[in-house]
Amino acid sequence: QVQLVESGGGLVQPGGSLRLSCTASGSQVNVYVMAWYRQAPGKQRELVAQIHSLGSTDYADSVKGRFTISRDSAKNTMYLQMNSLKPEDTAVYYCYEHIRGLNYWGQGTQVTVSS
Repeated sequence: QVQLVESGGGLVQPGGSLRLSCTASGSQVNVYVMAWYRQAPGKQRELVAQIHSLGSTDYADSVKGRFTISRDSAKNTMYLQMNSLKPEDTAVYYCYEHIRGLNYWGQGTQVTVSS
């Protein structure tokens, strides 16, 4: 059974940084496509960044140059380093993994950017 557990969210001032972690069990972070999504109140869930099995990455235009997605196979963990945070980055951030046609989600972690 695949389980994804996020951590690292919190309250941060504009311009600050946070690092989110997603630890997987029942799957390998370096085998399938993994991604970070976010959902702000009243808005649809959107793709933030994804990392493919061979390591290539994609980012939403709104976070390019500020966010970095990565993974550590030894720890079976995916990360999202978020720098220069803005109030519009406030959302619940979800870890996602696509395995053989099935979609798996974590429970989400709240990120709030406010002074």
